[in-house]
Amino acid sequence: MAYVDQNQSKEKTIAFVVTLVIMAAVGYALVTGLAYNVIKKAAKDLNVIDIQDQPPPPPEEPPPPPPETPKVETPPPPVSPPPLVQPPAAPPPIATQTTLNPPPPAPPIVAPPAPPSPPAPPARPSQAVGAKPKGSPSGWVTTDDYPPAALRNEEQGRVGFKLDIDGTGRATNCTVTSSSGHPDLDDTACKLLVRRARFSPAKDAAGNGIPSAYSSTVVWQIPKE
Repeated sequence: MAYVDQNQSKEKTIAFVVTLVIMAAVGYALVTGLAYNVIKKAAKDLNVIDIQDQPPPPPEEPPPPPPETPKVETPPPPVSPPPLVQPPAAPPPIATQTTLNPPPPAPPIVAPPAPPSPPAPPARPSQAVGAKPKGSPSGWVTTDDYPPAALRNEEQGRVGFKLDIDGTGRATNCTVTSSSGHPDLDDTACKLLVRRARFSPAKDAAGNGIPSAYSSTVVWQIPKE
């Protein structure tokens, strides 16, 4: 009897659970369908309004800058000159040993003596009588002595000369003082004069022969045939 009652209790429990599940399913279906119909009807009644995005307003122009106010410079306050300050008087110099006893003066600078001047050359003996040519000077150089090259080139001119004469009256040197313009004529004249010129020597006051000089000219002129 207890076993039958136990089975009946299980069957009742199962039947109760099944009944609850069926009722829950039916309730869910009713609620779901009702909610769908309500939402569908509300969607039909709604007026859909498409709201478009409004463009942004244009940027506002910046306000003009305020006018510049001229800057008024405040003049600096007058500066009064600083008061004159008298410098303190310098103290009197203190006498020192150097001031009381000045140093002795420096010894004078003595210049070295100048070197003695060279001795003067001996005086040339006074000439009492000058040198005189022996014979005619025109015979010392003649047209027969004409240099052949100068004669062919028809060269001619005047040669100025000076002869150095020793104490015996002999010519020792010849110097051309004015050229004829042709070296051949100048050289020939001097060579012939040193070779041929003879003099009575110059003499001093005591009558002794002394050196002297003699100056003259030689004229080279082509002879006419």
